[in-house]
Amino acid sequence: MTHIERTSLKRRSFIVGASATGLAFGYVAANGIHDALAANSFGPTPWYSIGPDGLVTVQVGKAEMGQHVSSAMAQIVAEELEADWSKMRIAFPTNDPKYADPILGAILTGGSWSVRMNFETMSRAGAAGRLTLIEAGAGLLGVKPEECRASNGQVIHSKSGKKVSYAKIVTDGKASKVWTADELKALKLKTPDQYKLVGVAVPQLDIPPKTNGTAKFGIDATQPGMLYGKPVVPPVRYGAKVTAVDETDAKKVKGYVRAVTLDDKTGTTTGWIVAVASTYEGAKKAAAALKVTYDKGPNASASDQTLIDEAKRLQASDASGQHFVAQGDPAQAIAGATKTIEAEYLTSINIHAPLEPMNALAYEQGGVWHIHTGNQFATRTGALAAGALGIDPKNVVLHQYFLGGGFGRRLDGDMVVPAVLAAKAVGKPVKLIYAREDDMAMDFTRPLTYQKMKAGVDASGKLVGLQHDVVCAWPSERWGPEFLAESADKKAKLDAFTVNGADFWYSVPHHKVRAILNEMAQKATPPGHLRSVAPGWTFWAVESLIDELAHAAGKDPVDYRLAMLDGAGNHAGGAQKLANALRTAAGRAGWGSTKLPPNTGIGIACVSSQERATATWTACAATVEVNPANGAFEVKKLNVAMDLGTVVNPDGVKAQIEGSTLWGMSLALFEKAPLKDGALQVSNFGDYTPMRMSEMPELDISVIANNDPPSGCGEPAVTVVAPAIANAIFNACGARVRSLPITQAAVREALQAKKT
Repeated sequence: MTHIERTSLKRRSFIVGASATGLAFGYVAANGIHDALAANSFGPTPWYSIGPDGLVTVQVGKAEMGQHVSSAMAQIVAEELEADWSKMRIAFPTNDPKYADPILGAILTGGSWSVRMNFETMSRAGAAGRLTLIEAGAGLLGVKPEECRASNGQVIHSKSGKKVSYAKIVTDGKASKVWTADELKALKLKTPDQYKLVGVAVPQLDIPPKTNGTAKFGIDATQPGMLYGKPVVPPVRYGAKVTAVDETDAKKVKGYVRAVTLDDKTGTTTGWIVAVASTYEGAKKAAAALKVTYDKGPNASASDQTLIDEAKRLQASDASGQHFVAQGDPAQAIAGATKTIEAEYLTSINIHAPLEPMNALAYEQGGVWHIHTGNQFATRTGALAAGALGIDPKNVVLHQYFLGGGFGRRLDGDMVVPAVLAAKAVGKPVKLIYAREDDMAMDFTRPLTYQKMKAGVDASGKLVGLQHDVVCAWPSERWGPEFLAESADKKAKLDAFTVNGADFWYSVPHHKVRAILNEMAQKATPPGHLRSVAPGWTFWAVESLIDELAHAAGKDPVDYRLAMLDGAGNHAGGAQKLANALRTAAGRAGWGSTKLPPNTGIGIACVSSQERATATWTACAATVEVNPANGAFEVKKLNVAMDLGTVVNPDGVKAQIEGSTLWGMSLALFEKAPLKDGALQVSNFGDYTPMRMSEMPELDISVIANNDPPSGCGEPAVTVVAPAIANAIFNACGARVRSLPITQAAVREALQAKKT
């Protein structure tokens, strides 16, 4: 059930900083269909070309993993180009820096940034083509350019009605101008009232090839004479060393070539071996036949509990971490408060588990290494492969494919390391494929997090001071110092991607947030970025605590939030948008006006995911029924409202919000990867159990669309569902759960604690 709202709100712009530009290395151009323009084609910018058949091929510098970003990029170009949508096509370029995101300075797909950060660039690219084609078309028609317009892939003379197709113009070679950056910047773009394609649910371009079998994923890549590789992974997640390898039984496998023990200079893997054979079945059999002896290393005793104990030890020390937010003096404010509330919030280790396991095909040709894979961060992945090989990054070419799921997993390029090292060792192309068990056991996980919060309220229940400590492993620390941000006092570095969301839009006079690195977790469970990243745990804590404060003050949770969304200080603008989303979700859920069945509650949460500078204003009202006898519960309905500014494709947006809402519910209730004896205790979907179809709630989605710049819709809902469900459970039965995932046992335990 989808409800679309169009609301006129004040226009705003977003300023986004990035640190990834340091990875834009030099590059050797590859020979291939993705980088070479076809004969007699026209390409005013690197982002697309028009062939003599009139087909417009957009180079999508983003990973297509089912979110339809490729269609969105093409749709933005087509709008200003005045192209015929039936003539639009998509292609995926290599890691050539010319395809880098203009704001990030890297080829990266994540954070729900793609449409937001590329809307203007792709619009200007389309406009440049339109103006060039009008100029050339007018010449063919023998008229003045100012007397012509473009529409549906044609240049039309307004007075006479004479027209010429883009195909004819390109075939005759009359369009040849390549636009400079300064010329593109000076272009005047359409105003929203002039849009013909943006805002229209045109057919998604990636669906036909995915349904007729022509789509090529990384796992489909081939190369003449290639061999296959299957990883043999160690019994602990990280830190193991191979001490001996017995190949006796593996040599009996037909087609077996050799076992390559990785010497990974990048530190991406430890204790890995690749079994190489002429077929993948042979590689699998050989991998199973290898007898490997390990030194399990320093993390062999790591467990969930040891990581939690270490997190609590670190949090208790005033010397730990750096401040992400440092506003006022919350300690003093809390000391003088009428009431003080303290709470601890936990989230478990989670894995990505995309359906297409990690894979990469690697080979060297003419001094250049070619890697075929589906990847979310081509700039870093190419550099990682170069580091493993000990070569100049300009000699690594990544060939992009469709991704069979990403969710942040393919931001890490670990799959290229064993592929290139195995190919180098055997001197032939090697196609490496992780088994499902390899991928789950060696995932770069969403880290286990421990958060301690302390708040003080005055006699009226108003929040006067808040201290918030976030302890976890830091993904950006693992990637390198260029990915870290300055602390609030500018004296140290921290991983902002582990604390984003803690800098919320509520007005609180005294507020401090500490980001604390858990080194033990960092070493035992190398962390990665999982869909929604930090707001998946920071908003879990923030929105749960805000609800606790509202109840402690005897206030309505919606009214309590709205009172703090007053836009004071540095919260102007965004607070109004968030309040609007909150009112929308609450109203659609019947907050305060609907008589609920017994043991049923509605819970509210509102968030600004993702980063503060790239916020998407989102609210959720969850309706949950609880059995107070045993703690069993059922999510009946989720009402989600999201302010997205300019919506490019309504169908794509609807699908993204539905998917992210259900992903958020899955993380909230079902997903956990326990750590024991240094190893993740998951091997396949029998161990790691995401949400099933039978557990689907009713969905009600409200899209608040306006003429503001577009914002991201793929991740925000992930961050708002868990606290809304927990708050609903409390409203249904009085049980307060502070750890994820929320289970029947946890609710039952909270109910028992309530009685005592």
